[in-house]
Amino acid sequence: MSVAVPSPFPPILEYDKGRADLPLVVIPVSIPSMTTLLRERLEVFTGLARVRLHTDWTDDENVLASRMAGATVVMSTGFRAPASLLERIAPGVRCITFCGTGAVSFIDLDAARRLGITICNAVHYGDNAVAEHAIALMFEHTHRVGELNARTHQGGWPGADITELSGRTLGIIGFGGIGRRVARLAHGIGLRLLVWDRHPDAAALAALNAESAATMDEVFSRADIVSLHLALNDATRGIIGPAQLDLMRPGTLLVNTARAELIEPGAMLRRLSRGDIAAAIDVTAPEPLPDDDPLRTLPNLILTPHVAWRSDRALAALVEQNVRSAVEFLKGGAYNVIV
Repeated sequence: MSVAVPSPFPPILEYDKGRADLPLVVIPVSIPSMTTLLRERLEVFTGLARVRLHTDWTDDENVLASRMAGATVVMSTGFRAPASLLERIAPGVRCITFCGTGAVSFIDLDAARRLGITICNAVHYGDNAVAEHAIALMFEHTHRVGELNARTHQGGWPGADITELSGRTLGIIGFGGIGRRVARLAHGIGLRLLVWDRHPDAAALAALNAESAATMDEVFSRADIVSLHLALNDATRGIIGPAQLDLMRPGTLLVNTARAELIEPGAMLRRLSRGDIAAAIDVTAPEPLPDDDPLRTLPNLILTPHVAWRSDRALAALVEQNVRSAVEFLKGGAYNVIV
């Protein structure tokens, strides 16, 4: 399915268009907030490269391939690049800078490696934004602000009981930048912390009075809320399956602002369908989530459309890193290279 999103900007913005002697940098799709930020930063390419910025959004592979024709560097704002697309743009495109940390979910890294395309990502740009969103999902589950707001606007005076987060046990799976930020915010709220990480940092855990779990299963069996903060890679894909989800006690909440692929396909739907636990997620597989996907029918699931990373500060940091990666590549250097 092709998704096209209009833009308030001219369809194409070009810089140093007449400098055919310079390599071409293409941003084949963009969203308005990123377009605004990109326009403020593209002057750094003056004398180094021509830039062509497409200000609308499409996921049509033919359109994307056409737009990237002739480019040396592509700045990705989140389109998917399977092997079929990479093969069409190679050997012209030599570098793709990705607008996030989880490039593996959007770009076929093995194909990029085979084709000799350098891939750069961004790191820690949205740790706080994603952490705040994870906490917001927890609050929506316990305080139901969004639900009650919608019901009250519809009419009447819909009274409802709410519950508090303070005093509950938050289990954190993965203690990197985002996991640690979630822990700090949760500690301030008064949640007890139970953390599982492959390489536990004793000092960081002690600073937050957090308990280290010996196994991931321990977190699923003991926590009132389980929040996922693992990076997606070959070792973590499908790391959570029915065995872990079955350990969750009735009333437990599963929060996922990381990657849907951390959970074995179908396992969360089957567990939620039993009705005794809940989930709040910002990520799905696939994305966009089809309108007829059964996840949309579950009353015990809170869904947001992968927006946790899209805060004003996170977007600014993301654009800064993407631009720097492209500039460094054109100068013969390297920044945030993962392939």
